[in-house]
Amino acid sequence: MQINQPSNQIRLTNVSLVRLKKGKKRFEIACYKNKVLEYRSGIETDLDNVLQIPNVFLSVSKGQTAPTQDLAKAFGPKTSVDDIIQEILKKGEMQVGEKERHAQAERIHNEVVDIVAGKLVDPKSKRVYTAGMIEKALEQLSSQGAQHKQEEKGKGSGTATPTADGEEAKGKKKDLPTWTGVVTTKSAKSQALEAMKALIAWQPIPVSRARMRLRVTCPTSVLKQATKAGPKKAAQEDSEDADGEKATGTVKDRILSYVEQVETQDTLGQEWEVVGFVEPGAFKGLGEFVGGETKGRGRVEVLDMAVVHEGD
Repeated sequence: MQINQPSNQIRLTNVSLVRLKKGKKRFEIACYKNKVLEYRSGIETDLDNVLQIPNVFLSVSKGQTAPTQDLAKAFGPKTSVDDIIQEILKKGEMQVGEKERHAQAERIHNEVVDIVAGKLVDPKSKRVYTAGMIEKALEQLSSQGAQHKQEEKGKGSGTATPTADGEEAKGKKKDLPTWTGVVTTKSAKSQALEAMKALIAWQPIPVSRARMRLRVTCPTSVLKQATKAGPKKAAQEDSEDADGEKATGTVKDRILSYVEQVETQDTLGQEWEVVGFVEPGAFKGLGEFVGGETKGRGRVEVLDMAVVHEGD
């Protein structure tokens, strides 16, 4: 005898669950595979293309929808179902199979390596490294991170008393950013930033951030004015006498102090313009300084986010 599937039962295929525990309850939504990451990265914005069913469940596999009172208690009585679904999508844990998880991790890993390889250069030659060299450097950092964790776990079991210098050195290393490999819960862009910070801190290969190419324009009437006490470059803050004098120089002097290498410098009518290369870490300080000293009349334009030299 043939047993027919109940007409009110929906069979879900090609499904990826996203779960979020809130208010002592676990809520689930049924999504299409690969669409969750696209939604989180901003590629996909239409919920209809992400959700298999626009409902919140206590158990998708059992077809048990979440009662309205449970949703109100966990997310607030005025929160709409769409807002609840968006919160689960953004903050929830995605349930995927082992093969999918491996493929996802590999894809994110490749994206991270590509981003890092395009942003870091050899400090001397200013040339980019190959993706393979960046990958090996990250693997080295990952091994160091795992070893460091093991040392931390074993700390306290030894009987030797470390010296003050040894403690200080360990403390400094502990404060450095570390890299332990990619995870599937963060975007490739944010992890690439973490990877760059770790590579620059530990230097398994000589690296530095590729410089930005900027155009700074400023009214000539402001150039010779003395500067107020304001933000200085990180390198300047470490100095005392010399940089103290720079801090009280003219607006032009301070702007040029941010520029590592001047490409062109010219006066066009009542505006002075300089094009040059700036370390990414100094970009924010330069923008704040120009905006503050010129009261919005000066501009800092990005001509190239990362200037690198290709080839051998």
